[in-house]
Amino acid sequence: MTNRNIISGTGLLLVACLFVAGIILVNATLTDWRLDLTENKLFTLSDGTLNIIRNLEEPITMDFYFSQKALTGFPALTNYGVRVRDMLQEYATHSNGELELNIIDPETFSEDEDQAVASGLQGIAINSAGDRAYVGLVGTNSTDDEKIIPFFQSNREAALEYDITKLIYNLANPEKRVIGVITTLPMFGNKEPPQQAPWTIINAMNEFFEVRDLGVRIDKIDTDVDVLMIVHPKNLQPLTLFAIDQYVLRGGKVMVFVDPIGEADRTPPNPESPAAMPDIDSELPALLDKWGVEVATDKVAGDINAAMRVQTRGPRGPQEISYPPWLRLAEESFNKEDFASSELNVIHMGTAGIIEKKADAKITFTPLISTTKQSMKLDRDFLLIQRDPNVILENFKSEEKNQSLAARIQGHVQTAFPDGKPVEEKEGEEVKESPDTSDIVKEGDINVIVVADTDILSDLFWIRTQSFFGTDLPQPIADNGNFVINSLENLSGSNDLINLRSRGEFTRPFERVETIRRDAELKFREREQELQAKVKETEGKIKQLQQEQGNDTSLILTPEQTKEIEKFRQVRLNTRKELRAVQHELQKNIENLGIKMRIINIGLIPLLIILIAIGTGIYQVNRRP
Repeated sequence: MTNRNIISGTGLLLVACLFVAGIILVNATLTDWRLDLTENKLFTLSDGTLNIIRNLEEPITMDFYFSQKALTGFPALTNYGVRVRDMLQEYATHSNGELELNIIDPETFSEDEDQAVASGLQGIAINSAGDRAYVGLVGTNSTDDEKIIPFFQSNREAALEYDITKLIYNLANPEKRVIGVITTLPMFGNKEPPQQAPWTIINAMNEFFEVRDLGVRIDKIDTDVDVLMIVHPKNLQPLTLFAIDQYVLRGGKVMVFVDPIGEADRTPPNPESPAAMPDIDSELPALLDKWGVEVATDKVAGDINAAMRVQTRGPRGPQEISYPPWLRLAEESFNKEDFASSELNVIHMGTAGIIEKKADAKITFTPLISTTKQSMKLDRDFLLIQRDPNVILENFKSEEKNQSLAARIQGHVQTAFPDGKPVEEKEGEEVKESPDTSDIVKEGDINVIVVADTDILSDLFWIRTQSFFGTDLPQPIADNGNFVINSLENLSGSNDLINLRSRGEFTRPFERVETIRRDAELKFREREQELQAKVKETEGKIKQLQQEQGNDTSLILTPEQTKEIEKFRQVRLNTRKELRAVQHELQKNIENLGIKMRIINIGLIPLLIILIAIGTGIYQVNRRP
């Protein structure tokens, strides 16, 4: 019996040793093996990210500053920091050794903290002594180019993978992207009289990109142009359209701005027919048709919910009124899944067109900016003739439909010039040459952003100038510039980066608890409003009684006043008791839910495991002969 006990004890000890040794062996040799059981695959990198990090041609160092010790009293930040750390480790694991990850816990007044501050990371105060904590990333490449994420904010969790991948991509491709601009508007200013400064959007683009004015008469687009920006294309020559067509089909990225009414277009009416409408619209039908979308030049988007307030003169003088063709679009109008529009808060647009996908188009149509459902298609000519907002409002009838004002178009399309390169027609000469069909791309994959408004770029709609010590400084009042910069930056990256989408969130709130809390708070607010109404009513009665009594005795409380005041005090006392009861019930419901969860997790689950073990043991015993 003693020998059997010794053997059994030795066996258990060997099993324990083998178990520990197995864990050590797995941790040392199988670190690349992952099993992501989260609902939204939060720790599984997208194919686009994997393509980028696996094709790195030079090493990149990532220094992750995470003040884990200092953030002990901030569990939400600590948990999110751990989430970011695990994500970065996933990057390093799949990078074939090209990504070096350093996890740094910068202590207060240490060299690590000095380096974090010098790199531009943002710290948060964690105590009254001024100590700061950091959750940021510094990336460097072999030529000492540096990119940073100053602070990982949990409200940008859905964009976590995109932000990290973009940082790595920009370090792997550090040169400034080239943006080629084709425009018929005076966006680059005018050095000749009358002199005009460049638009603010051009100055903003110059901070991030190399911006080139390509003019409007070109027959070729250089291969080093990363993104082509086409603004208000009016009467473009066939050769220019052909150059755009071939650029797109060869993989070039394009952002197009067309408009049924270009508010910034100062084209005068035709002197030969002054009664005719001025030519202030723009379109690109030959190309848009092949890209699977259309923008009607005779319709303008109107939205009663997003209508700007404008000054107009009415029968009683100046008044402020809603003007549906001018839009102030809020967050519900933006696509939060696409990184070109995910961070927008407010966009101003004026007399914008409507983008629609053609019925037979085989492309992916992704709206980026849309109206609310309280919108309609306004007649363009009607707006040009009738500028009275009151008349426009009287004729407004909602179509209960979201209208697309900006959209991303992706897919495989055919060329708009199947017969080859068009021949330039020279005035006074007969064209005898046949079209050039050599080296023509007939089809290809496209990635284009179309915006049905050019006024989104105009200073009038998103910039206000403030004087500072004699210098005029532009101040943005909307995110128009951010939208353009984000879109161009997104398009200038690789297709792998462009196709990344928002991910799920790591934070999983107790939805049942939040529902209980919201219901109770709603009840609390309703009761509070009832109390305020009773207070106002009682005070009105007191004031009325005082007026009836007269000014001479207004400072002496009558029995009626005393009764009303006592009634008010009793109402206030009873209502406060009810409010306390509501709050007590709220806390009680949450505590009861917590007790149930603890019983299930602490008691029921272990009990279930014990029962399964006992049942398995009984089954094994009964099977023995």
